[in-house]
Amino acid sequence: MTTDYGPRIGVALGGGAARGLSHISVIEAMDELGLQPSLIAGTSIGAYIGAGWASGMTGREIREHAFDVLGSMRALSSRLWKTQVYDIREMFQNGISMQFDALRVLASFSPQPFPRRFRELRIPLKVVATDYRSWHPAVFHTGRLDQALAGSIAIPSLFKPVVHEGRMLVDGGVVNPLPLDCASQGMDVVIGVDVNGDPMLTDPRYTPSTIDIGMGAAQIMMHAITAQMIGAYPPDIYVKPNVGSIGAYEFWRVREVLEAGDAIKDRFKYQLEAKVEAFIAGQQRTLEAV
Repeated sequence: MTTDYGPRIGVALGGGAARGLSHISVIEAMDELGLQPSLIAGTSIGAYIGAGWASGMTGREIREHAFDVLGSMRALSSRLWKTQVYDIREMFQNGISMQFDALRVLASFSPQPFPRRFRELRIPLKVVATDYRSWHPAVFHTGRLDQALAGSIAIPSLFKPVVHEGRMLVDGGVVNPLPLDCASQGMDVVIGVDVNGDPMLTDPRYTPSTIDIGMGAAQIMMHAITAQMIGAYPPDIYVKPNVGSIGAYEFWRVREVLEAGDAIKDRFKYQLEAKVEAFIAGQQRTLEAV
């Protein structure tokens, strides 16, 4: 398939921490159809994976890179440790912070070279973060890409806030976990990929940890906001991989997350192919009527 005469496709890639690795399967599905979006909007990990896609990486390339850097607990822990002890002198002067530096984490886990500015991207990208001081979304599409991405992934308490363009930024999922509003502007077909997950049945005798409670509360909040966003900006195609059993920080389970993403690929491709064909048929009828 080709989009030479087809619709302008906008894709919203949602936030969901480790669950967001399932976005890769959606990218691969579009690659297999020979389709490319005209606009990508992403929140948190959706923004990060969307940036790789917008830079020209294929879904297969993103998958292989994810396996390389996240494929084992040892590889993941080693990279995270290096972001904490970046400079031995700094460690002795300031100690080891309990919060990660988002910019350093991105630099450690990104393929090299990786674009630092929006103008280096091949596909327009909108990155959604949260302005901590104003409580409003902060949407970036020009200037420093790395700083905008760092702000978008800066999960409160886990990451230090990121100061960029005079704003103090935290994770975009706080205000807009599925940026359909940003992805729909001027588009003919809008795709929403929701990776927040669903409630899971647990043993009633199990007492969640403090971290589990915090992440669970954030997930409930994101679910409510996403429902409102879908009502206001209904996507033409809504994709929701079954990733609820994956913990927010369990990035080492990358293969399991991708298996969940792969499970929805065929249905997604069928839906998208039908939307594109319907759009092209409608264009032809319009031309014949002129």
